[in-house]
Amino acid sequence: MSDKFSPALQIGDLDDFIRPSQACTVSLNGMLKKSNKVEVRHEGKSEEPVKISLKDCLACSGCVTSAETVMLKNQGLDEFLSNINEGKTVIVSVSPQSRASIAAHFCISPLQVFKKLTRFFKSLGVRAVFDTSCSRDLTLVESCVEFITRYKQNQSVDDDERSKTSLPMITSACPGLICYAEKSHGSVLLPYISSVKSPQQTIGTIIKCYLCQDMELRPEEVYHVTVMPCYDKKLEASRDNFVFQLESHFDDEGREGEVNMISEVDSVLTTGEIMELIQLKEVDFKSLEEAPLDKLLSNIDEEGRLYGVCGSSGGYAETVFRYAAKTLFGRHIDGPLNFRKIKNPDYQEVTLEIDGETVLKFALCYGFSNLQKIVQKMKTRKSDYHFLEIMACPSGCLNGGGQIKPISGQSAKELSQLLESVYMENVLALDPFDNPIIKSLYNKWLGQPGSEKARRYMHTQYHLVQKSITSELQNW
Repeated sequence: MSDKFSPALQIGDLDDFIRPSQACTVSLNGMLKKSNKVEVRHEGKSEEPVKISLKDCLACSGCVTSAETVMLKNQGLDEFLSNINEGKTVIVSVSPQSRASIAAHFCISPLQVFKKLTRFFKSLGVRAVFDTSCSRDLTLVESCVEFITRYKQNQSVDDDERSKTSLPMITSACPGLICYAEKSHGSVLLPYISSVKSPQQTIGTIIKCYLCQDMELRPEEVYHVTVMPCYDKKLEASRDNFVFQLESHFDDEGREGEVNMISEVDSVLTTGEIMELIQLKEVDFKSLEEAPLDKLLSNIDEEGRLYGVCGSSGGYAETVFRYAAKTLFGRHIDGPLNFRKIKNPDYQEVTLEIDGETVLKFALCYGFSNLQKIVQKMKTRKSDYHFLEIMACPSGCLNGGGQIKPISGQSAKELSQLLESVYMENVLALDPFDNPIIKSLYNKWLGQPGSEKARRYMHTQYHLVQKSITSELQNW
């Protein structure tokens, strides 16, 4: 493996790797590089560099620090294989979006992909392979409880104070949105972003803070890898607020031992990088034997079928909407929700009306173009939403930058439509509150949803970041 910055960050048909140049990298000493262009140089070629405006590169969250470039290099396949070879206890957690991407590529089902990936990873020396659909259900439960709290708080104040409360509640699962909010629109967006961790970080917490005890493992000896559709998940995994300190150990003379700081997620590999690994190992993936699944943290029923929620980007709006309708207004909604398209398919709304009054108004908002419309509404206090499911990528998480690219002759739109159908193939719909694994986690570890312990482990905070290159991006 070479030291390339990222094997799947490419521009169209140019087949070039994007490397942050000094012009788009903020150095560790805080010096700003004044440029509104990102240079992309051709490997081994003498042509002029391709230049892309930072507007086009918004999905990479604007400024990348020189520390982050080193971190991203350390989250590649070399590091993954090195930890296996060193005898570390490696645990892999796979996202449903990545499973769908691989399934569409090989024309097999997501369940077959999960079983084949389990066989593949364990043949390399991985200890266990889990499912982030499981941790997503936990984030959905916590999100439902948080929304009810915010909604009641909002309804308890008068109209003059209502704009200062915490609605609309905005999902926090997309690291691209979080970076954008922290660096560009902190005062506008941050007060409204949910405090619930993403499914990636939640499963990291479960593994390192709870499951290690059941598996008789020491957290510091576990190397936890997630497989994600998005490169921004690498940055999310390395955030300071997703690192925890182990309880202090004392020697026989009462002296405190070395303090260990543990990451919830040690490394993130994208779907494309997994495909690169399969090719590197020269594995015929489609013909690979399927393996039994690890059920400790995987949404699998007794018959071996996958279960989960609707919504290829996590189902946040739909799950919270149904729960709020039932909890706040006693309305049980059966069947699909009636999302109405607003201007484009990536901007949709759903409402609950009682006696002619709109009591709930939720929206799906995918892509930065639609996000900017939301930001403008919130800046002018014209937003009347109660909840916003926002994802940075157009078409949501299935279209993440780390997914497998369209094959020859296949358009991006065709691939997106295919992934939507593959994603829910033979998946049983199940309310997250009814997930037996989630019930067990609360009963044995967290207490009740929204409890003090649940907030300690499943929630976080986001903060305004001092502007650097993003200070130049006021026209976005």
